[in-house]
Amino acid sequence: MEKDNKPTPKKINLKIVGLIVAIVIVVGLGIWCGLNATKLGDTFKFGKFGKTFSIFMIVFVIVGLGYLLGRVTIKGISLGTAGVFLVAILIGWICTIIPKDIPLIGAFGIDESDLGTVSTVFGGAFQNIGLILFVGAVGFIAGPNFFKNLKKNFKTYILLGAIIILSGTFVAVICTLITPYGPEFWSGVLSGALTSTPGFTAAQEAAAIELKNIITLGHAIAYPFGVVGVVLFVQLMPKFLKVDMAKERALLKTGDEEVREQKKGLFEIDLLGLGSFAIAIVAGLLLGSITIPLTGEGYSGPCFNLGTTGGVLIMCLIFGHFGNFGKLSLHIPSSTLSVFKEFGLMLFLLGAGFEGGVNLVTEIANAGGGAIVAWGFIGGAIMTVFPLIVGFFVAKYLMKLSLLNNLGSITGGMTSTPALGTLIKVSETDDVASAYASTYPIALVLIVLASQLMIVLM
Repeated sequence: MEKDNKPTPKKINLKIVGLIVAIVIVVGLGIWCGLNATKLGDTFKFGKFGKTFSIFMIVFVIVGLGYLLGRVTIKGISLGTAGVFLVAILIGWICTIIPKDIPLIGAFGIDESDLGTVSTVFGGAFQNIGLILFVGAVGFIAGPNFFKNLKKNFKTYILLGAIIILSGTFVAVICTLITPYGPEFWSGVLSGALTSTPGFTAAQEAAAIELKNIITLGHAIAYPFGVVGVVLFVQLMPKFLKVDMAKERALLKTGDEEVREQKKGLFEIDLLGLGSFAIAIVAGLLLGSITIPLTGEGYSGPCFNLGTTGGVLIMCLIFGHFGNFGKLSLHIPSSTLSVFKEFGLMLFLLGAGFEGGVNLVTEIANAGGGAIVAWGFIGGAIMTVFPLIVGFFVAKYLMKLSLLNNLGSITGGMTSTPALGTLIKVSETDDVASAYASTYPIALVLIVLASQLMIVLM
């Protein structure tokens, strides 16, 4: 029988075809908009949506480009979800320089009249919802092992958290003494370098009204490096030390598997665990709202509370540890927690980055010069790097912590939510969240006190 010598038809690559179609559609829309720009003029309003449509367009552009940037890997190092943060800063800045009178593109321009919306949507809603979802998921994930790990390393975590915050504060005090800028500016830089929103809020409360803007400027200048610096640190240290990550994961104390499993005979609110998650969040928000005065001035003076992050984290740790309340199941599937963890982190970084990109331009313009920006960036970078190095080597050589407990504790001491997300990916285990959760509360208390005391005492 003769063989069929007909050439085999090539298979169509559907991915390439889909990409080509998408590019053609986008280019076609661009050409159409360009040709009709003069006809549309100032009356073009994206259908019936207006500002809402513009916000959603900005959000999805940031998310798409941010994850693409995060996937760029150089010698095994990548930004991951933190790529969303950098793109958000850039897009936020670009929106401030877009004139509103330009057809089509002008719909994305931001001026002083839009700052309230930016603060409410990106600085308020996105950041807070993102934080709640992320720390809530981390709390439930770390809960089964948290108290066992805390019991073993309790003193170590407290001491390490204190060392990290005191190291950063030491640099801030030195900067205050040797530069012409006051403690208000450097307390803002400190809270930005340690990515601490509660620290920033505490500094704002302690400062005079006319000095609140300078705190905002310091925080905005230092915050970007504060985020990226810790994210890169937790990736670089394992590579520099050439560790066996599988061996390091084995050194982490894991809980009994039956603790993680759903107990039989319990009432489940829903299969995805959304009801249980909601109950834990409400309890956490109530706990975080409890305010404690720090001085004899009562509630009119400096006060402390756990805030959204601390309250939600602690309650979700407790809910995750016990797993049920009587016959009511508090179990949440790992798939649900994974989605909440990533989605929450992305929302938080998007909101913080975009608001930071918009406000940074405004605050720099109000400050009237680039010298203060240069000082703030350099000082902030030192406030980020110095505590990282001191904390890491103290934990490694004096406290004898394993690498992943060391890095997990450092992310908690630096109050760095994005770095924890990166460390979980690098280590390929959620168990690092226990060290983060153990160190975070003491760091949170100390950064709030440090931010206020710098202003009150200096």
